[in-house]
Amino acid sequence: SNLALILMLLNIELSIACGRAEYRIVDECCPMCSPGNRVHKHCTEFTSTSCVPCSDSTFLDEPNGLTACIQCTNCDPGFGLKVKQPCRPSSDTVCGTLEGFYCLDPTKDGCRAAQRHSSCTPGQYISHTGTTSADTVCADCTGDTYSDGSFTSCQPYTQCDTLKLQQIKPGTHWSDSECGPQTSLPKATIISAVVVVVVLAVIAAVTTVAIRIKKRKDPIS
Repeated sequence: SNLALILMLLNIELSIACGRAEYRIVDECCPMCSPGNRVHKHCTEFTSTSCVPCSDSTFLDEPNGLTACIQCTNCDPGFGLKVKQPCRPSSDTVCGTLEGFYCLDPTKDGCRAAQRHSSCTPGQYISHTGTTSADTVCADCTGDTYSDGSFTSCQPYTQCDTLKLQQIKPGTHWSDSECGPQTSLPKATIISAVVVVVVLAVIAAVTTVAIRIKKRKDPIS
């Protein structure tokens, strides 16, 4: 009966949970290593836990009883990421977004994956500029305005007549109107003058031919 009592007491002792700053190894409750350190040797009945710092781009950010540190996160530029805060023995790398990217998978302090901001197409303007957390928002130009896709607002067409120029090409939603110098004479006047010159040339040619024919018919006496 005494043996049974002793065994029962041993089982009760073994079943008692370790403290918050301890971890169990077989029958021992060993002190945890502090953040930034890992277990080198577990404690024994006579010795405490032996800890060593994390090294070679590894970390542990909580008190622990682990024998290996965790590999630091790599901020891959291929995913639109850059290092915002470098890895330390007691904390993982914090990644941020590259210039021109926004975060697709945010974390508490950083980002796990990012995507390049959308580009507005000609005929659209940038309604809201992209940020590290949101994509660019585009909107269409309307009325007599245009944008090549890089403007933050649609611009009105150039009014050629106010510049004392003539319009060579009308504006579209993706390009401005094109202006050129005014001609010295109206287009209709130039066309009329050309027609008159051509008609006079034809009359002169016909008259010349008629005179030659008449001379042939009326020989000199």
